[in-house]
Amino acid sequence: MPHTLRSDARDNRERILSVARTAFAAAGLDVPMREIARRAEVGPATLYRRFPTKEALVTEAFAEQMTACTAAVDEGLADPDPWHGFCHMIEKVCALHALDRGFTAAFISAFPHAIDFTATRERALRSVAELARRAKAAGRLRPDFVLDDLILVLMANSGIRATSPAAAMAASRRLAALLLRGFSVEPAAPPLPPAVRLPLLPLT
Repeated sequence: MPHTLRSDARDNRERILSVARTAFAAAGLDVPMREIARRAEVGPATLYRRFPTKEALVTEAFAEQMTACTAAVDEGLADPDPWHGFCHMIEKVCALHALDRGFTAAFISAFPHAIDFTATRERALRSVAELARRAKAAGRLRPDFVLDDLILVLMANSGIRATSPAAAMAASRRLAALLLRGFSVEPAAPPLPPAVRLPLLPLT
């Protein structure tokens, strides 16, 4: 019986996280906790027992994405060519965020009590700042680039609305290429990735 209870609790936890990731990816972080409990087919008490706050749920739901984001920044720092590393970081981070609006919303949100998430994000941003400093010192990144520009990149990237995940990724690659041209000191640049036909949003 104890093993069965532990198995049920584990299944409930994984189902809650799966539902939360899907809901946040589709609609951002405004999805109510009770709605997540309903979709996961658990009671609100079960949800709050596993995740006392939405911050706790968001932190756990996007742990893998945050790890991947940090890895992309670390890869950029490890590149001996700081401009190439900077471009690699922007491209990888845009691709990561293109498929998950929930992660973008979480990354740019203020979560004062989500200590692990906030601390990891701050470390990633400090690493981005160091990578940008190196690219500027190499004379490749325009000197007026600031860290807030990365937040603008993420906001713009999260606004992509495409008909399929493949189209979203293609659009993200083109957006990243356009933005990197703007960030570069040198106007000459390689050809852009192919254009993507995106649906127009209906007027409301």
